[in-house]
Amino acid sequence: MRLVFMGTPDFAVPALRALADAGHEIARVYAQPPRPAGRGKALRPSPVHLAAEALGLPVETPESFRDPDVVSAFAALNPDAAIVVAYGQILPQAALDAPRLGCLNLHASLLPRWRGAAPIQRAIMAGDAETGVCVMQIEVGLDTGPVLACETTAIGAEDTAATLHDRLAALGAPLIVRTLEVLATGEITPRPQPEDGVTYAAKIDKAEARVDWSRSAQELGAHIRGLSPFPGAWCEIGGERIKLLMARPESGSGKPGAVLDNRLLIACGAGALRLVTLQRAGKGPMDAETFLRGFSVARGTVLG
Repeated sequence: MRLVFMGTPDFAVPALRALADAGHEIARVYAQPPRPAGRGKALRPSPVHLAAEALGLPVETPESFRDPDVVSAFAALNPDAAIVVAYGQILPQAALDAPRLGCLNLHASLLPRWRGAAPIQRAIMAGDAETGVCVMQIEVGLDTGPVLACETTAIGAEDTAATLHDRLAALGAPLIVRTLEVLATGEITPRPQPEDGVTYAAKIDKAEARVDWSRSAQELGAHIRGLSPFPGAWCEIGGERIKLLMARPESGSGKPGAVLDNRLLIACGAGALRLVTLQRAGKGPMDAETFLRGFSVARGTVLG
């Protein structure tokens, strides 16, 4: 097929490469414009932008698809379909109508659960047992379009946003290729999303990252894993802000936030949480044993 690919972050790169490897003609890649990054705040192209250039594909980085000239240029490409993977812009109806087979979105949840911006993080933070990726036809509404195909995966007790992100990206790449193959034959029936089970994955607010020790150990363990590695859940230990990147629920009780032993078992509102991986400002992640070599945390200390 003649395709347009629209994506920006790392999550979209495997899908772009899979479509190119499958022999599709990718007439254009759209990505968000380069943004300031690093200490020097130099403009840095997105992961999709860089991957497209490595594949020798032409890239467009418009500031907004609200610009009629941008939509006209998109339509003039005469694509069979547009593939959208975490692009970061809302497409107007005129853009959705331009491709012969419409615009397809690869979304990182089992729709209609977790429509919206942060489905991977929210699925872990909510304690979901499974999640997946779906290919849907895009409508003007937020992730409301009919679903063409899905792939499911369990959420493990050790899964973080990072590990689940990578697994879903790897699942989604072949799924979009297979979906296009069937779509070309007309042998696929879009499935409208049910009204029951709709949830919204709101963008992560940094204010959510501070750990509330009054919550249960199960809830906090999932919360920490869902925010790992970015933005990273955090608490104060000895007046210093410490990121918590992995923690496991264990038995134990005490005042919420109290340190129950010499190996960072922390009392919660119900149960206790063993801190496994931590990160000090300006340092890399470290296991609890390494952390404690340079940072004394006495039993009975109450974490903030």
